[in-house]
Amino acid sequence: MSEAEHTSEGRKIWNSLVAICIKEFLHIRRDPMALRIALAIPILQLLLLGFIDQTVRHLPTVVVDQDHSRLSRKFMDELRATNTFEITSVTTNPNEARNQIVSGRAKVGVVIPPDFQDKRLQGKQAKILVLIDGSDSSVSAQALASVNGLAASVTLEETKRAAPWAQLGFGVSVQPIILFNPDGRTANYIIPGLIAFVIQTIGMVMTAIAIVRERERGTLEQLLVTPVHPLGLMLGKLAPYLIVGLIENAVLLAIMQFGFGVPIRGNLIFLFAVSTIFLFACLSIGLFISTRAQTQPEALQMSQLFMLPSFFLTGYLFPVAGLPLVLYALGRILPATHMIEVMRGVVLRDAGPLELLPHILALLAMCVGLVWGSVRRFRRSIL
Repeated sequence: MSEAEHTSEGRKIWNSLVAICIKEFLHIRRDPMALRIALAIPILQLLLLGFIDQTVRHLPTVVVDQDHSRLSRKFMDELRATNTFEITSVTTNPNEARNQIVSGRAKVGVVIPPDFQDKRLQGKQAKILVLIDGSDSSVSAQALASVNGLAASVTLEETKRAAPWAQLGFGVSVQPIILFNPDGRTANYIIPGLIAFVIQTIGMVMTAIAIVRERERGTLEQLLVTPVHPLGLMLGKLAPYLIVGLIENAVLLAIMQFGFGVPIRGNLIFLFAVSTIFLFACLSIGLFISTRAQTQPEALQMSQLFMLPSFFLTGYLFPVAGLPLVLYALGRILPATHMIEVMRGVVLRDAGPLELLPHILALLAMCVGLVWGSVRRFRRSIL
């Protein structure tokens, strides 16, 4: 091949490259939503992972002070000073500590016995009982390490002040009790939350893709010109996916119990009732996505924008106690946050409607608001 032919061939390749690049940039310009989502997802991932601190701080703690002494109050101040524990209530009833842990209002219960000060003043060992919610393995491990460290620090200080001839065996010792998951099995902690996350993904993505597919085919507009009421039309579109989601929920719960050996201690009927509310909220999010997405790939990309915060901010993998205040508040408005709490509460702690009432009310409010807002936005998008 001559030099002229080589030059001609090179020009053809270059011209083809430039033409195709221009064509692709024009496609990108015509679809700015896909470009924004593609750029936003990695930025969102970096921000979420960068701000999440896995060091557990400010765990809700209930203290059962049966001593009401100067040293018991000082010990509570030392608990606060660790920054691991945030004392939310002080009581004299040990049952109250367990009830608060079952309901999820507290993660740790510290029982100070009535002879706490007397034994320490007599140079004897004072024992405290520590109840720890074992349904969150990372939280329980750090809480146990922190309270043991505090007890060791108090004992060391008293050792320094003791006379050389004083007998050993004084200070403070901890008697920990890990509730609900004493073996620390990761499956007991991960799988109930995973089921809530999977159900959300199924409901949200299936609804968004199904409605966008109808729009792409032009069949949605045909339905809208029929004498069917728009709200009835939308609820009719959502109902089959609600049934599919509930069936999927039942299958996953069966696999969890019989396949992974995670016991279900709570009421299944109550769990399915809350799952229905949660699924409606997820389906309405899918409906909202369908009002913005024009194609199925775009709907999948937008779904990831909802799934990423649900993955990182709901307590599914990372303890919410380690989240900055802004991210913690953002996590509170996600339906998956409350459903994960309900799943773990019912499955592991045998919690009932009264104990989980705040999460149920939050899900109900989200469900009503999301269904109403998504249906309204959908009607606007098609007018």
